[in-house]
Amino acid sequence: MTEPVGLPALEQALDALTARVLSLREARSSYPADPRSTLDAALAELDTARELLDAALRELRRTPRRSGERENGAQRELKLLRQVFKTFPVPVAVLDGSGVVRRISAETSRMLGSPAGYLIGRSFPLFVDVSRRAAFRSHLTAVQQSGQTATFQTRLAHQGRAHTVQLALVRLTMPGEPHAMTAVVILPLEAQVAEAPPGTADRSDAALILASARRQELLSRMTRLLLDEESLRQPVTVTRASRLLAAEAADWVIADVVRDGTPRRACVFGPSDRPVTDLVRLVEGLNPLRAPLIAHVLTGGSGVVHEMVEDEGLLGAAGDGPPLLRVMGAASVLCVPIGGEDGPAGSLTLVRLRDREPFSLADLGVLQEIGVHLGLAVRARRSFQNRSQAADALRTSVVPRSLPDIPGFEAAAIYHAGSSPVGAEFYDVFPSADGWGFALGGAAGKGEEAASVSALVRNGLRVLSVWESDPGQALRRLNQALAAQHSGMFVMALAGFVKGRRIRLASAGHHPAALLRPDGTVRFTAGGGVPLGISPDAETFDEELTLAAGQMLVFYSDGLVASRNDEGEAYGEMRLADVLARCVSQSPATVVKTVEEDRHAFSGGRVWDEIVVLALRVV
Repeated sequence: MTEPVGLPALEQALDALTARVLSLREARSSYPADPRSTLDAALAELDTARELLDAALRELRRTPRRSGERENGAQRELKLLRQVFKTFPVPVAVLDGSGVVRRISAETSRMLGSPAGYLIGRSFPLFVDVSRRAAFRSHLTAVQQSGQTATFQTRLAHQGRAHTVQLALVRLTMPGEPHAMTAVVILPLEAQVAEAPPGTADRSDAALILASARRQELLSRMTRLLLDEESLRQPVTVTRASRLLAAEAADWVIADVVRDGTPRRACVFGPSDRPVTDLVRLVEGLNPLRAPLIAHVLTGGSGVVHEMVEDEGLLGAAGDGPPLLRVMGAASVLCVPIGGEDGPAGSLTLVRLRDREPFSLADLGVLQEIGVHLGLAVRARRSFQNRSQAADALRTSVVPRSLPDIPGFEAAAIYHAGSSPVGAEFYDVFPSADGWGFALGGAAGKGEEAASVSALVRNGLRVLSVWESDPGQALRRLNQALAAQHSGMFVMALAGFVKGRRIRLASAGHHPAALLRPDGTVRFTAGGGVPLGISPDAETFDEELTLAAGQMLVFYSDGLVASRNDEGEAYGEMRLADVLARCVSQSPATVVKTVEEDRHAFSGGRVWDEIVVLALRVV
């Protein structure tokens, strides 16, 4: 077809081409085992399609442009172009000099899975396989400069669809356009569709609602993950969130956090079904600020989405090599900030490859919300850690990490903090001026204030034991100090100073100790007195004991005897005495463990108030 033809002849040729292409498709479906003959014929039809485009152009150039026929000629030109794009059975796209799509046929949109007109304004080379993208640009430039037709085989990918195609590039000189354009005729040789059937992308209301529901489900799962106790206790918040996003929303996830004012790479997750370990390690070692996209998000504080990657340098280069996005095979990228108090606390960068649907503005909105939630979770974890460390420090101030060796005695203790993260009960064993001493007690109340008062009493007894040989006098001095503060806090305490086998006990409103003899009998000491801090003139109750070999003193907190069962009955001192009577000749460690196991069985494992049991046995 070398001579110009009229519009009717063009229309007839297009109709005939449509019929032949339809026949080839039917033959390919009917005889899949013999693709070669079908392929050869399809390539021949590609040449025919190219010739038809040439003929259409010649027809456009031949159209007279006399002043009286201007309107009629323009209408005829538009009609011809519309007819070509409407009836052409082979996908066609018209590109400008830089490769941007200016016109696209319905068949091309159908093949790539996009709505009509969606791809106009996009860079066509972005659909071309990364490995052949540079070669395509070279062919495109050569066709535009020389005017000679070129053919090119590659893969096109978009919206989760991948096609092996033969491209024919033809230079166009179009009416009304100051510069030449290029028509790209696309002949699919092989198609691969991931998670979607062939045809136009589903943009129905039902599909949009389903996509929105999936995004909300991702947000819900992320919220549950961030509120999980493990995320609050361990520094794994960003890593766990990134792992979820890699599994549900992207092929690559890169998380960066700002520490001491400097962005640092926190974690990198690549496609689990591909051998990318070396690339993951390379990305882990890159400086986040060398990636223009990440630097922009960290500086500006707002998220960015590139539905189609046009600038492959957005994430910088893979070391000294090519752009990182090219090495990844990226088609779509999204980056959002991690919320901070005074600006971004980091960023999340998500990358999708060419065989997946690209990110959209809706994805950007959800990921920005996730970035806000993640920032809140990171701050909550830090606050939780600070409070936990403070609680540990307070707990250490009221409970010794271990008991010292006591000459002539064996000692053991148990401690449960109860329902409060910071316990107000304390116990201690320490050296004194004439031997060694011990103490037990707790402030009335819970939380940090009660724990700090208990710590004051415990440490005060340690200090006073250096000068005082009488535990009662030491408690009275502490009572005067507490009463002078007018804090409204009072402390039930018991202290004992030991010299040899003689023990001087002093009680300020505390439970009596239980004395277990080798014959299995149990008796309780006097106990009593007025709690510390109520009145500056309050008296303690003092008592002196001399223990024989094998005898054991057991001290306990109110949380033990006040524990209740399902019927509301208190554990009580009588049950404690029965349990101790069964522990004759047992070590202090065994005794305190037996008491705790019995209390646990009695109360069904519930612990409300702090429980302390301290046992001392003469050896």
